[in-house]
Amino acid sequence: MKQFEALTRKHDHQAVKYLIVDDSVFARKSLAKMVESFGGHVVGEAGDGCTAITEYARTRPDIVLMDITMPQMEGIEAVERIVQEHAEARVIMVSSVGYQDNILAALQKGARHFVQKPVKPDALYEIIRYVLNDDGVTASVGAAEESSR
Repeated sequence: MKQFEALTRKHDHQAVKYLIVDDSVFARKSLAKMVESFGGHVVGEAGDGCTAITEYARTRPDIVLMDITMPQMEGIEAVERIVQEHAEARVIMVSSVGYQDNILAALQKGARHFVQKPVKPDALYEIIRYVLNDDGVTASVGAAEESSR
């Protein structure tokens, strides 16, 4: 996988922390590989919306990557609950269900952005960077780039 410029938190230059929420283990592992190639650190995973709420409170991630269609509690309800309890939450919806209504509902409930499956690393990187820069977190020079100097 392509090496990207590392994304770090602006205030402390630490790795961005991610919570990945998807009922597919394969999808979670694929997203984890992508965010690690962005210099990120996966602090938690969840397979449904109920677990996502608990994991958010436990891990306090900088970014949540959340599927829409899941058992027990869908992603749209989970994002609403997370944002109600944690106004600072930054959730990006990641779903193959790209219906306009779902995207609009997710954004109205507090999601910051949406990315369509299958996820392309370049597109996800740019969306994460946009959401982070909107919040005082910025990209810094990645380790791979520094070692090539």
